[in-house]
Amino acid sequence: MTINDGLSEFSTNVSCGLPSSWDWQQPVIIGVSGGADSMALLFSLAELSKLQESPSVAVAHVEYDLRPEASCDREFVVEHAKQLGFPCYWKKVCVQEASRAQQGVGIEAVARQLRYDFFTQLAFEIGARHVAVGHTRDDQAETILHRLLRGTGLGGVVGMTGARELCEGVSLVRPMLKIRRQKPREFLEAIGQEWREDDSNKQIYFARNFLRHHMLAAAESGPYPAAIEALVRFGEQACAETSSRLRIIEELIEKSIEQKSDGEILIHQKRVGDDPDIMPEALIEIWKRKGWPRQDLSSRHLKQLTGMIFCDSLTKNTVPNAVDLPGGIHARLTSNGLSIQRNE
Repeated sequence: MTINDGLSEFSTNVSCGLPSSWDWQQPVIIGVSGGADSMALLFSLAELSKLQESPSVAVAHVEYDLRPEASCDREFVVEHAKQLGFPCYWKKVCVQEASRAQQGVGIEAVARQLRYDFFTQLAFEIGARHVAVGHTRDDQAETILHRLLRGTGLGGVVGMTGARELCEGVSLVRPMLKIRRQKPREFLEAIGQEWREDDSNKQIYFARNFLRHHMLAAAESGPYPAAIEALVRFGEQACAETSSRLRIIEELIEKSIEQKSDGEILIHQKRVGDDPDIMPEALIEIWKRKGWPRQDLSSRHLKQLTGMIFCDSLTKNTVPNAVDLPGGIHARLTSNGLSIQRNE
């Protein structure tokens, strides 16, 4: 498959989504599943790489044990990477086994973590500083709505960032985050490039698929044609507000959290101040910094922990002394405050 000599509008838009730190002369990794979004990302970055001198590009693919067609997807990706002249690294992962070992963590979250673990490992092996993935503007809207419905603080509706740290020295980059989902398909059709369809994306027992095919599809085709844009705009507004709140949260964590050598953290009740409204977001930030799983940490859990932190002699009998949280995390009240620790 050849790419037109002239730079396409789609590739130009993808280029605008690349961070200033992007360096073609250092290895860059493209995560490719074989679906339309990732294939469009692959061919657009291939097109852009032709404008560079000695670009270093690698393709990464994860084969899951969830579908009998997974090996065909892998062969499809490997063959197209070869045609483009890019090395392709792939790994088969056992999502079902890993999911059974992580109680309380959804299978989608387990698959995502295994995928990013592989990207991290590969980045270190080949010396890559950037890993590009094909999330679109529609994915952003779905993420925001998903978090809203699960119950999240203001920070949760910020959505995905254009680039974030995947691991030390490596950035996860989303150059298509401002591009609507139909555009990658239009681009692939324009260059005559096929892609793989994953039938599991139509199965609505997965939360994201339910939101995509039922809620958002019905909203856009019905009374809310601008639903995607409205959700993304809400996320952008939340991002601006969150930036200022994050400074307050950082000050709260610095003055009230004690980190123990065994991994336990202690939230001192006498140091948290008198603003319980900020505490759920502070707890989410603590979870993030500790690397604890947040997939099933609901608003009910956050409200429960906040009540334990701000309880006094009058309310102590109305809150539990200890709770077990998703991901094997245990919280208990002590004489000094709330102790939180993950059971290893």
